[in-house]
Amino acid sequence: MNLKSFFYKYIVNNIVNLQSRFPTYIWALCLLVGVTLACVRHEFQESDNVIGRITPVGESTKTLRFLPGTYMPGDVNEITYSTVVVSGTPTPDATRPVDVVRTAKNYTVVSGDTLSKIARAHRVSITSLRQENNLNTDLLSLGQVLIIPNTFLDIGSDRKLIPDSELVYGPGQIGFDVDEFLSQWNGYVNNIVEIDHRGITRNGSEIINYVSENYSVNPRLLIVVLENKTGWVRGSEVGNISTTYPFGYVHSGYKGLLRQLSWAADVLNYGFYSWMQESLHQMSFDDGTQLVFAPGLNAGTVAVQYYFSQFLDKTDWNKMMVDRVFDDLYTDMFGDPFGYSYEPLLPSVLEQPPLKWPWSLDEVWYFTGGPHGGWDSGSAWAGIDFGPPEGSIGCQASQAWIRASTDGRVVRSSEGAVVQDLDGDGYEQTGWNLIYMHIDSVDRVELGRDLRVGDLIGHVSCEGGYSSATHLHFSRKYNGVWIAADDPNTPFNLDGWLVESS
Repeated sequence: MNLKSFFYKYIVNNIVNLQSRFPTYIWALCLLVGVTLACVRHEFQESDNVIGRITPVGESTKTLRFLPGTYMPGDVNEITYSTVVVSGTPTPDATRPVDVVRTAKNYTVVSGDTLSKIARAHRVSITSLRQENNLNTDLLSLGQVLIIPNTFLDIGSDRKLIPDSELVYGPGQIGFDVDEFLSQWNGYVNNIVEIDHRGITRNGSEIINYVSENYSVNPRLLIVVLENKTGWVRGSEVGNISTTYPFGYVHSGYKGLLRQLSWAADVLNYGFYSWMQESLHQMSFDDGTQLVFAPGLNAGTVAVQYYFSQFLDKTDWNKMMVDRVFDDLYTDMFGDPFGYSYEPLLPSVLEQPPLKWPWSLDEVWYFTGGPHGGWDSGSAWAGIDFGPPEGSIGCQASQAWIRASTDGRVVRSSEGAVVQDLDGDGYEQTGWNLIYMHIDSVDRVELGRDLRVGDLIGHVSCEGGYSSATHLHFSRKYNGVWIAADDPNTPFNLDGWLVESS
């Protein structure tokens, strides 16, 4: 069996002497290989009673674009934090052009148009645009004439709230110690102790660290939204806040601070990555009203605005922006967020270093799914899944070894996750990082190990997060930003094989 028979046999067979001479595309479909081995995609109704990571899939304007990925509470490494006074100015307007609202009733589709872009330009909802033109798909054709409904939406606040680097768990967070920061107050969060679904006990600061690392969301931002919602960071009393659902997100599988803060991080990620990919242009409130995001906002600001739209009505959302509630709270706790700005967060041209298949060249592994969420449903489609040579073995650990795809240091090794830093500085927050997920604790490579390509990492299992079967969930980050496996400019490239969504 060789690589060129991949599609015929639905397998990846990495034989070194038969490597493809030219880049070959892995069409990223869930391949059925007798049984499903993956971070499984399911469709659920909101009324379903299920535990774990659930993404309702449907036509609602609030439906998340991203398919379910992997959720996993991880371990944390303690680092030193020194208090600094920071100040700064907002980042320049995003490079996307400010669209001019057209007054014509009809609009002709031109190159580069998307339904979301047209709706944003004309300040109408995507739903009304679909209904007016009887569209049952978002696909458009050049020259297609669309009727623009005469239902303009109001535009939201154009004030920037945070730089993009204050959304992600990136370079600006090196040296920040959550536990030391929280110890400044006798806050109720310091008294929280929870046991997760795997029997692991965590206190308040550990919960924040786990969510920050695994969702790759700035711990400072998580602390601010926690204080905004509960008052538990600086206040010692529970108050009238539910200890079961402190963020007010009352759904099955979301009890406790860990699950509630995970929901908040996922919503923030959704706003961030959807704006970057131009798949989000408006906020929909529970009362049926909507607001269009102001043109020129950066992704970090959109993420925060979108987050607050999930539980505030339009009036309260506008009041919060006018009264600078979030701005003042962030500044009061940490100083000006723009003083932490790290730019550019992503270079104009991002090049992935050469990567090899993460297993022995004489083994057959099964490509079973992806791209889907790197971590949960809100992150970019950074993850791809591979089943072990044994095929269907339930959640039993595979005997086959996962190996290092390239050289780099292990900067996290716990809770099923092995994170490999590729730039040599020893920080997960900077440069390229590879995440090998669902690695069993037995034989797992230790923290701090400097790996060479082909070195042993461990055995795949179901460990870490919610997994239905033994498999490898493989993903990439750069400066804390999840990089989509099917990114058109920087696709996941494994030994010349490129990932592409169909």
